[in-house]
Amino acid sequence: QVQLVESGGGLVQPGGSLRLSCTASRIIFNMYRMGWYRQAPGKQRELVASFMGDGSTNYVDSVKGRFTISRDGAKNTVYLQMNSLKVEDTAAYYCAAAGPYGPAYWGQGTQVTVSS
Repeated sequence: QVQLVESGGGLVQPGGSLRLSCTASRIIFNMYRMGWYRQAPGKQRELVASFMGDGSTNYVDSVKGRFTISRDGAKNTVYLQMNSLKVEDTAAYYCAAAGPYGPAYWGQGTQVTVSS
């Protein structure tokens, strides 16, 4: 049973924008902390942005000021707005639902390629 469904990846030029979406089941959306990870070829998966337990947001330094995570409770959907994209943002992006011990559910991944 698919719990997290992602969409919105693609090819974009440097400086461009993309918005990723992740729709979860209502139970997962309400009980887990939602976030976005990414994995570039040959690199470890890293946390890009996430909601904390108090509803605040957290970002990896490399995307601060460029990426914004948001959520729509009515749609059980979390978004990642990515602006001023750089070549180094190229990666497979994964939506995740995290419990107290880390990610419990993963999306299937969506590829983001930043290239001229």
